[in-house]
Amino acid sequence: MIRRTVFSPARTAGVVASVAAVLLFAGCAPTPEPSASPTAQVSAGPTPVPEPALVPDGTAEENLPVFTAVAERVWATDQRGSGRAYVDALVEAGFDRDAMQVTQDQTTVGNPAESLQFSVRWGDEACLVGQVGPSTGQVVATVMPQLAEGRCLVGTMRPIDW
Repeated sequence: MIRRTVFSPARTAGVVASVAAVLLFAGCAPTPEPSASPTAQVSAGPTPVPEPALVPDGTAEENLPVFTAVAERVWATDQRGSGRAYVDALVEAGFDRDAMQVTQDQTTVGNPAESLQFSVRWGDEACLVGQVGPSTGQVVATVMPQLAEGRCLVGTMRPIDW
């Protein structure tokens, strides 16, 4: 059995016009100019950006960039929901573990927390405060004034006893 497809004259004209338009426009496309030298296309790549460094005698504002960078590095890993990962990374960057607070990773019924906060008390008046989690979708970091008794966060905190 032979199967034939019959196009109407209008459909055939439409197909021919479409093909002609594609060929016409393809002929109008600019052709790239050859480079003057083969080395002109070689790139050294992006210039590395120096990591911010802790300024032990600096202000909280001066240390916010390193605090934020550390938090962003942890956020980019599969440990993004672990308060311990943020504390450990901040300690590794030179922040004082004894000046830190961190909230619980899980709710009281065992679900992952929608928001995780961590902080570092800086001096006698300021706190570096970070927040991450599904509710923020990214790292949020800021400098806040200290609360009563040198605390940075409100509520019940997870003990940093590891």
